[in-house]
Amino acid sequence: MLVGQLLNGIVTGAMYALVAIGFSLVIGTLDKLNFAHSEVFMVGGFVAVLTANYMPWHLALLVIFLVGGLLGLATEFIAFRRFQTNEGKITAALASMALGLIITDLVHKGWGAEPVRLTTQSQWLQTGHSIFGATVLNLQIVILAVAFLLMAMLHLLLQKSRMGRQIRALAESSVSASLLGINVRRVTQTVFFVSSALAAVGGLLVALRGGAASSDIGLTFGLKSLAIMAIGGMGDLRGALVGGLLIGVLEALMFQLGLGRLVEMTAWVALIAVLIFRPHGLFGGGIHAQEQRA
Repeated sequence: MLVGQLLNGIVTGAMYALVAIGFSLVIGTLDKLNFAHSEVFMVGGFVAVLTANYMPWHLALLVIFLVGGLLGLATEFIAFRRFQTNEGKITAALASMALGLIITDLVHKGWGAEPVRLTTQSQWLQTGHSIFGATVLNLQIVILAVAFLLMAMLHLLLQKSRMGRQIRALAESSVSASLLGINVRRVTQTVFFVSSALAAVGGLLVALRGGAASSDIGLTFGLKSLAIMAIGGMGDLRGALVGGLLIGVLEALMFQLGLGRLVEMTAWVALIAVLIFRPHGLFGGGIHAQEQRA
């Protein structure tokens, strides 16, 4: 049914947006592309597997948020800290790609290459409600609530807090931010922590929805979120949100029209179309442009 498919599309789009916003936060603030971001997203699902038998989901969510943030700090230290100049951007991106491959290999060593099922899931999550003739699961409501709550908290962080002002200043110019007395390294670490924490929670939500954690999800879902970031506009958080929801709904409509075999092409076809007609993305401009629009 169309209503059910649209709801599925919004749920999928919210998860896309959560990961794409992490990509956008780093590139919009630091002008750096973190290819390890997709693998941190993937790790979130496997941490969910580890914690599923030992704690309730709200505590597992906190653990996964912290683990993702710590992986972000490790990524900043290993792949980005030594390459601060414009000439080092490509080197840093390649280093983050290598780190991502290492993370994937470590996951393969620990769990193997096959998907690992979540052994315990709350029966309450699978309880459904009828809305406009479509069955809405509590799991779908939880995914939407968690995703949009985290995105709202990020918005408040950027717009209402001292750290948010420092992040926006760094997005304008790292040199000017340093001259203003801003601790550029601390702000950079905060950006990596927050972006990676969001990605890891996204991995949890995907694992919850699918009932399993997969080491391939970083290459498929994660890279698709990178394309969604480009569709919305490089570094634009609103664009990542709109782009994620747009692709999720488009994929749902493809299923509704019986074109399920073409679903995996949707994001990439949309990316090509956007780059042709709007090379800077739907909302291109970055974090400081969002501040002017706010």
